[in-house]
Amino acid sequence: MKVVIDTNVFVSSFFGGKPREVIDLWRRGRIVLCVSPAIFEEYIGVLQRMGLDGRDELRELINLFRRSANIVFSARPPDLRVVAADPDDDKFIACAVACEAETIISGDKHLTDISTYMGIRILSPAQFLLKLSDTAT
Repeated sequence: MKVVIDTNVFVSSFFGGKPREVIDLWRRGRIVLCVSPAIFEEYIGVLQRMGLDGRDELRELINLFRRSANIVFSARPPDLRVVAADPDDDKFIACAVACEAETIISGDKHLTDISTYMGIRILSPAQFLLKLSDTAT
C-alpha cells in the first residue's frame, strides 16, 4: 500500500505512540512511502531544527531514504491548490496524486478535514492503523 506521511507524523514518531507504529510499518516494508523533494526537505529540516540530527533514529531514517527502502519518489508532482487554510500542505496531496497513493497519513486538521481527495483517503495515524487492521482480518 502506497502512502504519503505528513511531517507531523514523522516528528511525532520520535516520541512513540501511533505515529511510531506507522513509521515502523514503513521500516518493516508493510507500506510504501511516497515522497517528493519538497516533502523530503521538510522532513529533514524539521527534524534537524528539533535537534534530532544526532539521534540514531534520524540516522536510521536517512539511511532508509538512501537505500530507497520501500519508497516511491515523485520528482514532479502536479501543482495543486487544495488546502485553502494552509497551502503549504498541498505538497502532500500533490505527491499522493503523482504517486497514486491510497492514503495520506496526517495529524494536521487542515488535511484531515478534507478527508478524501480524488479517491485518496486522508487519515490520522490512529484511523490509518485501524483501517489497516480491518483490512488484515
